[in-house]
Amino acid sequence: MNFPRGPLVVLLLLAFSPAGSGGEKPALERTVIQHYATLVAASYEDSLREAEKLQAAVGSFLDQPSATTLATARAAWIAARKPYLQTEAFRFYEGPIDEIDGRLNAWPVDEAYIDRVEGDPAAGIINRPNLHPELSLEVLEELNEKEGERSICTGFHAVEFLLWGQDLDPRGPGDRSHFDYITGKDATAPHPERRREFLRIVTEMLVRDLRTLSNDWAAGNPDNYRAWFTASSSTPALQRILQGVASLSSTELAGERLIVPYETKEQEDEHSCFSDTTTLDMEYNALGIANVHSGSYRRVDGSLLEGPGLDALLQARAPELAARLATQVAASLAAARAIPAPFDQAVLGPDSAPGRVAIHTAIKAFQEQAVTLSEAAALLAKSRGESEE
Repeated sequence: MNFPRGPLVVLLLLAFSPAGSGGEKPALERTVIQHYATLVAASYEDSLREAEKLQAAVGSFLDQPSATTLATARAAWIAARKPYLQTEAFRFYEGPIDEIDGRLNAWPVDEAYIDRVEGDPAAGIINRPNLHPELSLEVLEELNEKEGERSICTGFHAVEFLLWGQDLDPRGPGDRSHFDYITGKDATAPHPERRREFLRIVTEMLVRDLRTLSNDWAAGNPDNYRAWFTASSSTPALQRILQGVASLSSTELAGERLIVPYETKEQEDEHSCFSDTTTLDMEYNALGIANVHSGSYRRVDGSLLEGPGLDALLQARAPELAARLATQVAASLAAARAIPAPFDQAVLGPDSAPGRVAIHTAIKAFQEQAVTLSEAAALLAKSRGESEE
């Protein structure tokens, strides 16, 4: 099955007209932009809180390595991913996240850049103290992607690899032993002290970077990104909102995260290959788009943040297009949720296999949704210009 390659939608750089002098439509735009900032802030706040829980779980594991504490740390990693994945709808428009995404969520990971792998027990930064005698936050930050885009040693997927290890079992995720982190006479793996320090540092860095993002979008700071974003005219703000969801839907989700593994059938091309949680990645990325569309976000504590989103703007300007996009957003979320786990098995087999059919359906849903988002952006630009004539 062939799919379009490269950028799947040429979206913005739209010629929005300058902000008008008032009226119902500009007022609605401002309300949508303000609520978007509130939604972004809540999403990053939840991401930070869950990452701090992950850091605590990793600390408990390192204090007392056992199968139980390792399982708890893994569960905390999965929990931290859920709010973070929804924030990826806020990428792709030169916001704060785009400056640090390479060390926060870069993938795919070349495992041998970090630690030993099957067939090479001396691989990785961890097992080469002669090359990297000191492990620190600054050192790992410098080494991240130093040798290419796969030489990743920080972020969610580095932590994932350190908790799960290589996924060598087609029926399940990686199965790294807690003994990899035991030191002293009971040690069974080389350089456990360095492995412990590596995991501690990259988890600390993850929390640090998410705290930075949370601060960038927090209310009440006149000097942060949120203050600039909400004070700017509707033109660039709406451009950024639409660019984020359309790019995630098209180039990133439909393209990099689905088409590539669909075509290669390679485990290394799936997003969260060590934990076998890639299907959750697809679901919560799709949910992030749905959040921006509806203006609603279900917080980790169960509370519901509600307000006007993109749908409210479209309902006011083009009800038919609004209805079509709402249908597509619901369909793409359903399609993402329908991909069977584990993802590395779903991509295998003939195109008629149930897993590949489900992935193909999701690809088409994300592509169609992105095209409609592009159409919506053009319509909003035109409608905005007409409202000021």
